[in-house]
This record gives sequence, C-alpha cells and structure tokens, in this order.
Amino acid sequence: MIGRLNHVAIAVPDLAAATALYRDGLGANVSEPQALPEHGVTVVFVELPNTKVELLEPLGADSPIGKFLESNASGGMHHICYEVDDIIAARDHLSAQGARVLGTGEPKIGAHGKPVLFLHPKDFNGTLVELEQV
Repeated sequence: MIGRLNHVAIAVPDLAAATALYRDGLGANVSEPQALPEHGVTVVFVELPNTKVELLEPLGADSPIGKFLESNASGGMHHICYEVDDIIAARDHLSAQGARVLGTGEPKIGAHGKPVLFLHPKDFNGTLVELEQV
C-alpha cells in the first residue's frame, strides 16, 4: 500500500528566510511560494534528487501551522508524506486497522493538485502522516 516518500514538511515562522537558507545556503532548487488557503498554509518545495522538503508558513489566524509554531517558535518537522496508489482504499484499510483519519475523513486537494489525507500522530509513533494519491 505505502509507496515512496513524497516529502518531509517543516513548519517555519518565516518562509522567505527559510527559502533563502535552502536556496542560497544549501544551493537547492526551490519552488515559488504557493498559498493554500483551504489548508491554512503557504508552501515552498525544496527539490532534492530523491524527494522534496516542504516548507510551511501559517496562512491566516486559524492555521494549524500557527498553532504548531506556538509550541515550536523556531519551527520544526511537522509531518511526513507517503504516496499511495488509491487514497480511499488506503484510508479504509488503515481505518479498519484502528488508525484515525483527521478532519472529515474525505480527501482534500493538496499542494500538488492531488488528493491528500492526514493520519493522527498518536497512531504513527508521534508523527503526523500525510497520504497523497499518485
């Protein structure tokens, strides 16, 4: 069911500064910022040969990233994203195994224009897991 690692997401308090660190400091190729109001974030993707790093900045007062940064002021790892072939089948299988799907349980469209779901961190060793259909 689980496919390749799609990305690791890092919450940051200042997206421009984090982007500059990866682009200028580490020499990475980075995307343009993309606002995702339905997720309450603005994102930048750092392109690596084998995966991506997603930098997340809060967008709006109710952003889940804003809440994360209240406890982690300098930022930190927020979630890890795995690819799946069929997000509904993955959701149903994991739910049957006792995993909790966050939100309504229905996929939303993520930053790559593909359906995504998030799984409760308490069910995955303290790590928030995102599934993205490919």
